[in-house]
Amino acid sequence: MAFPKYLFILSSLLILLVVYTCSKKNNIKPGFPVLPDPVLPNDMDYWLTKSDQSVLLQKQPTFLSFSDTALNNYPNILIDSTISYQSIDGFGYTLTGSSATLINKMEKSARESLLKELFTNDSGSLGISYLRISIGASDLSSSVFSYDDIPNGQVDLSLAHFNLSNDTIDLIPILKNIIAINPTIKIMGSPWSPPAWMKDNNSPKGGSLVPGYYKVYAQYFVKYIKAMKGNGIPIDAITIQNEPQNENNNPSLLMSATQQADFIKNDLGPAFTTNSIQTKILIWDHNCDNPAYPLFILNDPGAAPFVSGTAFHLYGGDITALSVVHKDFPLKDVYFTEQWTSASGNFGGDLLWHIKNVVIGSMRNWSKVALEWNLANDPNFGPHTPGGCTECKGAITINGSTIQRNVSYYIIAHASKFIPPGSKRISSVSDSNLIHVAFKTPSGKKVLLVLNEGTNTINFNISHGGKKVKVTLDAGSVGTFIW
Repeated sequence: MAFPKYLFILSSLLILLVVYTCSKKNNIKPGFPVLPDPVLPNDMDYWLTKSDQSVLLQKQPTFLSFSDTALNNYPNILIDSTISYQSIDGFGYTLTGSSATLINKMEKSARESLLKELFTNDSGSLGISYLRISIGASDLSSSVFSYDDIPNGQVDLSLAHFNLSNDTIDLIPILKNIIAINPTIKIMGSPWSPPAWMKDNNSPKGGSLVPGYYKVYAQYFVKYIKAMKGNGIPIDAITIQNEPQNENNNPSLLMSATQQADFIKNDLGPAFTTNSIQTKILIWDHNCDNPAYPLFILNDPGAAPFVSGTAFHLYGGDITALSVVHKDFPLKDVYFTEQWTSASGNFGGDLLWHIKNVVIGSMRNWSKVALEWNLANDPNFGPHTPGGCTECKGAITINGSTIQRNVSYYIIAHASKFIPPGSKRISSVSDSNLIHVAFKTPSGKKVLLVLNEGTNTINFNISHGGKKVKVTLDAGSVGTFIW
């Protein structure tokens, strides 16, 4: 039987329809070879921490590629690396006496592993580049001491009894280990109190430095810097006094702006000059609620030439106080030197507040460093002096040779791991509610730290060099972007 003509036509159309459908589905033109989809380059690395702790400083697998055109209406963060601001000295913590004690008591291999994790500069470490230490005891030392403790009723005007013996047990050995790992790390020293015999209340807690002992105390600083250098530990900077308006710590000292200015211009500054000491002198080292204190000293023509900068904490006031001082004295540096996280704090709340203020906030307000408070504590938030802080949570908790990484670990890591010393803050502006700061590293990489403190995921563009890359940042998250 002959094949009907209409069936032939129908079958031919059906075959053509199938071919067309398949080629359309696979984007294939009949008669042409099948080509693979183009592979876009990954132009940017992206590290993320979420406030719910589901992601903790993890590199994201997302491929981020810059494009010449923006195909969206998302907000932008515009990076201009031709506009630069302050250079960065580093990020880190205070290596308190208790921190040093706990680390030094760890089993040797665990201690070595921890120090490498914290202080090496490779991709697997935090890259901590700046440390603050106490000159004598802080309230997070296991006992109260100075470097010239003598019996009550005696004085030591020649400082014949000066010695670092308490620090030779734990602090100095750990510092030597750290310097061996990272020889370029910078160290700042801050006193909580002079020797008690120099004070008007003859006590390590509270009271004021007796003016008649100003010159002796200046020599105390000189001896300290020389003794630390003799142990292979250079001191980059000192502050005159930790929290000079807080007499509640044990130890502590009250010191007015007038007293600090007089001590610097008449005694400490000349003593440093006479002894060819290059260690920087920093003032204030207290809260952002009283910028008038450092401004008073910087306006003193006798004291100001000896002062390199001002140090701040943020237990009161607003982080913009750093810019208040910078505006009037742009040639004097500003430093952010302490902020604690509490034993009763919430991980997410602390992460967002500290990233916003301590890291991004201090950097956008001209700081050269951003330091959290205590590096390490034990499970009971010790050791500490009698009356010392009982709920200061360290970046890590050390229990024997076991460590637990706490929120402060991740706060600093999002900067220290990616922004080495010598980096410069560069311009970053945005039409969004995102909080951000950008840097250019000595090797030429760009680093952008972005915080989404809101309750909704945000899509946005990072714009640089005339190109854009679209990224997504979940609610309550911090991201560090590197390209």
